[in-house]
Amino acid sequence: MIRQYELVERVKRYNPKTDEGLLNRAYVYAMMKHGNQKRASGDLFFSHPLEVAAILTDMKLDDATIVAAVLHDTVEDTDATLEEINQSFGPQIGALVDGLTKIKRLDLVSKEAAQGENFRKLLLAIAEDVRVLLVKLADRLHNMRTLSFMRPDKRVRIAQETLDIYAPLAGRMGIQEMREELEELSFQHINEKAYSTINKHLADLTMKNELLIEQIVQELTEKLDATGINSKVYGRRKRPYSIWRKMEQRSVSFEQLSDIYGFRIIVEKIDECYRALGIVHTTWPMVPGRYKDYISTPKQNDYRSIHTTVIGPRRQRIELQIRTKAMDEIAEFGIAAHALYKEGVNDKDYLTTESSSYRWLRKTIDLLAENENPDEFLEHTKLELFQDQVFCFTPKGRLIALPKGATPIDFAYAVHTDVGNTAVGCKVNHSMAPLLTELQNGDEVEIVLSEGQTPPAAWEALVVTGKARAAIRRATRAAARRQYAGLGRQILERAFERAEKAFSDEKLTAALPRLARSSIADVLTAVGRGEMFSGDVVRAVYPDYKDGNKANGDGKGSILLNLASDHVVKVDIPTFDGDAGAGAIPIRGLNRDIPVRFAGPGGAIPGDRIVGILSPGEGVIIYPIQSPALAAFDNEPDRWIDVRWDIDSDNRARFPARLKLQSLNEPGSLAQIAQVIADHDGNIDSVAMKRRTNDFTDVTIDLGVWDLKHLNAVISELRAKRIISRVERITGYVDQK
Repeated sequence: MIRQYELVERVKRYNPKTDEGLLNRAYVYAMMKHGNQKRASGDLFFSHPLEVAAILTDMKLDDATIVAAVLHDTVEDTDATLEEINQSFGPQIGALVDGLTKIKRLDLVSKEAAQGENFRKLLLAIAEDVRVLLVKLADRLHNMRTLSFMRPDKRVRIAQETLDIYAPLAGRMGIQEMREELEELSFQHINEKAYSTINKHLADLTMKNELLIEQIVQELTEKLDATGINSKVYGRRKRPYSIWRKMEQRSVSFEQLSDIYGFRIIVEKIDECYRALGIVHTTWPMVPGRYKDYISTPKQNDYRSIHTTVIGPRRQRIELQIRTKAMDEIAEFGIAAHALYKEGVNDKDYLTTESSSYRWLRKTIDLLAENENPDEFLEHTKLELFQDQVFCFTPKGRLIALPKGATPIDFAYAVHTDVGNTAVGCKVNHSMAPLLTELQNGDEVEIVLSEGQTPPAAWEALVVTGKARAAIRRATRAAARRQYAGLGRQILERAFERAEKAFSDEKLTAALPRLARSSIADVLTAVGRGEMFSGDVVRAVYPDYKDGNKANGDGKGSILLNLASDHVVKVDIPTFDGDAGAGAIPIRGLNRDIPVRFAGPGGAIPGDRIVGILSPGEGVIIYPIQSPALAAFDNEPDRWIDVRWDIDSDNRARFPARLKLQSLNEPGSLAQIAQVIADHDGNIDSVAMKRRTNDFTDVTIDLGVWDLKHLNAVISELRAKRIISRVERITGYVDQK
C-alpha cells in the first residue's frame, strides 16, 4: 500500500507547487473512514483508493483530482457524508466525489430497457467536470487488476461491462494505453482459454524470433541518428486481445497473422516525422494500403501519428507509428494530456485547452440534457462513443454492436443463430434493402425470416463477423448432409424396389455393423455422396441376395427414362431387374433438395435423354445420353442413377447449352448470330471467337434455352444463315471422378 509521503512525492514530481496539506488531510480522512474494511483479496480497502490516485499521478493530474480519487469511495462505503466532504475539502472536490458516487450506483450491464437510461446517467454524472470520468476509469482499471479475487460469475460480468463500456470510453477519450490494458484484463477473464492459447503462441514466436525487436530498434535508431534526427524507438509485441480481435474480424488463425510486432518512433518536431517516414520506407519495402497520416488529419479524440507497415528483417510485417513527444503524450493519456500542470491556468478550465475529445463530450452531454428519451441517448452517445464499431437497433430497441462494414446478415446472426439461418431479406430504417447493405451507426434493422431456409454458402465470404461465418459454415454443412442423405434415401429406395426387397429403417439399422456405420443417417449420406454404392447396402441388409447385375456379365439392362415430352425412351444402362421407371429420381433444374449438377460444357436440357452418374463427394452429375464422357463409366455400374425430367410448367427455367459455329469472317456476322438467338428468346451467357483462316471464324456460344425443341429451332435458323457453314451442339466433356 502506498504510504502518505509516497503519494505526496508522486505528485510533487510533476507539480512542485502541490498543496501537501490538502493531500495529507485527504489521506488521513479516507484512512480513518475506511478503517479496517477489507477487499476480496484480504487487503485493507483503503489500499484501493490509494492505487487509483497513483494511476492518476502517472497521468499527472491536478491536486483536486488526486484528492477526489483518495476520497471517491468514502460517501458510498463509509459513514462519511457529502456535506463533510464539502466542508473539509471544498465544493470542487465535493462535486467530484458526488459525481463518482452517482456513477458507482449504476448498473451498466442491465437489460436493454434500462441500459440507455444508465448510460445517460453516466455521462450526465460527468457533465460538470470531465475529471470525474478520469477518476472512474482509473478506479475501474485498478479493480480489473485485482479482479481475480472475485467470484467467477462476478469476474465475467465485470469484465464484460469493462470491455463493452469502459475500455471504449477510455479510447474515445484518447487514453489508448488505459484502453489496451482494460481490454487485456477483460479478455483474460471472459475467454481464459483463448487468452492462454494466444500467450503460448506469442511465447513460441518470441523464442523463434529471438532478438528481432532489439535488432529492428537498433537498426532504426542508427539510421535516424545518421541523418541528424534525435529520436527514441520502442518496440513490442501486440497484446493478446488485439491479436484475438484481428483473428475474429479477419477469420484467420494466429499463424496467418503477419503483423504481430509494433514499433514507435518518437521525434522532436513534426517535419522530422515525415523525414523519419522517408528513412523507414527507403530501408524496407512498405505494404501498399497500410499508410495512414493522422497528423494532417487527426482522429476525433485528438490522436495524431503516422502509421505505416513495412516488410522488415526475416520477412516479418512490422507496424510503425511515427509521432512527436507531444503527440505521444496525447496518444497515451488522451484528454488527460491536456491536464498537465500549467502555472496560471484555472483548475476548471485546463481540460478544455485544445481538446476535441472534451468538446465532443460537452456537446453530447448538452444534447442529452435536452432529451429524456433513452433511445435517443444511445443514438447520440454510444453510437459515437465506439468509433471502431457500428451500433444498430432491432425494431424493439435492442442494441447490436458490430464491426465496421457489417451487413444485415451479420446483424441477424448477432441477434440469434436461428435468425441468421432463416433470413431471406431485411428492412433498414423501415425500407427494404439488400442483405449485403453496409450498415451505418443508428440503423434500425428488421430481418425477414422464412422457415426452412438455409443460408447460402456464399454468405460465408460476405460477412465480417466470426460468429456469422462459423454459423453459416455449420448450417451449410448440415444442409449438405441433409441433401446427400435425401438423395441417398431415394437411391436406396429405388435399388431395393428393383431388387424386389423390402426397405425400411429397421432393416437398415440391423445392417449397420456390416456397413461399418454408426447410424442410418451416415449410411444415407455415404450413398448420396457416392462413398457407398446402393448394391452394397442391399447385400448388407439381405446377405443371401444375388445381384442380377453381377450375374449378367456386363451389368447392363434396359430401363425407362421419363422425358419432358411424355414419351418413354429405352436406354441401356446398368440396373437391377424389374421396372424402374416409376422409381427414377426427378430432375428439375438446379434442384436445392438434392445435390445435382449438370455436366459441362453444354449441360443437359429438357427433351434430352439423360442419365445420372454418382460422383463421390459431389452427388449426381447429369449427362445427356449421347455424351461421349459416359464411356468412362461403362465398367462402374453402381454409379449409374436412373433420373427423369420433372419440369414445372408454371415456373419455367432456362437450361445451359453450348453451340459451336463456323461462320464467315465478315463485318456483322456476330450481330446476325446474336439476332437469331434473340429472335428465338434465347439468352447468351458467353461468346468466344477464334480465327480459323482468313475466311472463317470459330464461334463458341453458351446460351440458355427452355428445352430441346427451343434449342433445335435456334440451330435450324442459324444453319439457314448464309454466313454460317456449320453448327453443332457440344455436350458433356467434363472432369471424370
